[in-house]
Amino acid sequence: YDAIVIGAGIQGSFTAYHLAQHHRNTLLLEQFILPHSRGSSHGQSRIIRSTYAHAVYARMMPDSFRLWQQLEAEASTSLYRQTGLVVLGPAGDPELESCWRNLDGGEVLDATTLAQRFPGLRIHDGEVALWDGTGGVLFADRALRAVQDVFCRNGGTLRDGEKVLRIEPGTTVTVTTSAGVYQASRVIIAAGAWTGALVAPLGLHLPLQPLRIDVCYWRKKEPGSPDMGRASPCFITTGLSQPPHSVYGLPALEYPGLVKVCYHYGSPTDPEKRDWAPPGAPHPSIALLSRFISSYLPGLETQPAVVETCLYTNTPDEDFILDRHPQYSNIIIGAGFSGHGFKLAPVVGKLLCELSLDEEPSHSVAPFAITRFSSV
Repeated sequence: YDAIVIGAGIQGSFTAYHLAQHHRNTLLLEQFILPHSRGSSHGQSRIIRSTYAHAVYARMMPDSFRLWQQLEAEASTSLYRQTGLVVLGPAGDPELESCWRNLDGGEVLDATTLAQRFPGLRIHDGEVALWDGTGGVLFADRALRAVQDVFCRNGGTLRDGEKVLRIEPGTTVTVTTSAGVYQASRVIIAAGAWTGALVAPLGLHLPLQPLRIDVCYWRKKEPGSPDMGRASPCFITTGLSQPPHSVYGLPALEYPGLVKVCYHYGSPTDPEKRDWAPPGAPHPSIALLSRFISSYLPGLETQPAVVETCLYTNTPDEDFILDRHPQYSNIIIGAGFSGHGFKLAPVVGKLLCELSLDEEPSHSVAPFAITRFSSV
């Protein structure tokens, strides 16, 4: 092959898609049988938004929206529903102020205006809501299938149920899996929570922490009461003292009548043992979300109706890793998407493709260098 991509989640699949568009003979490897729910790309919904406190991501989002629309056209399917998004936080919060500066055409809503527009959402004295009209929901499972289908239609090879056992660097890289041995002049590793274990034998110890995330769905208290129904926006929080990390929510789409509200953090885990928690193990995020819902989403029950799990793979600064291996320049690594990478996957895949082909990256990758971590 010209290229091998390890990991058929959304980031690896978009990398393979871009390589195929560059007419590179590409193999995409996935350790689990597709579709599966073992990693970070499953489920029906993810938030997409222009709003970002970090300018580097805000600058990528127009390209990302364009590439999502391109994939919709290529796959002849809808992948995005525009709902709008509100960012809730204290007035004057530095991160909220950065979001406002980076957002073209945003609007600040006070408590009264927010309650009039979206009666299921409440903010309190000293808090405001930033409105991002471009925000909405990506249909995650459908998007993953679409990008893989287009990749295969463009001549790519997808092999699932093949766990990578060994990567041997060299001018030609050899990848040994549970089912075969493959060679390519370049390899891109985008294996999510398994990336650390794959690169450690290559002498690279990345500060990646897999987290087990509770994905929670909440029922409204009474039929007809104000809630976060299908007509409501997505939301995220920033700068609130309680909870210490962000909370985010999506309107009722996946389960009829159930609103998705989750905590943007979780418990450290081994991805091989994610579901081995003992019966009755505490879920601190659920108690925290119950308090948040009582205060900000009073139309919802305070105990979740459905709890599922997902994996984040966090870096210490929650920014991505998009870089070449420091010793083997034909091994490229995309990792540490820290629970906010799905919306940016079309651009991430393009950047990883460009790095692997020694092309000038279409966006700066300096913020995503491995060398920013002094421990590596």
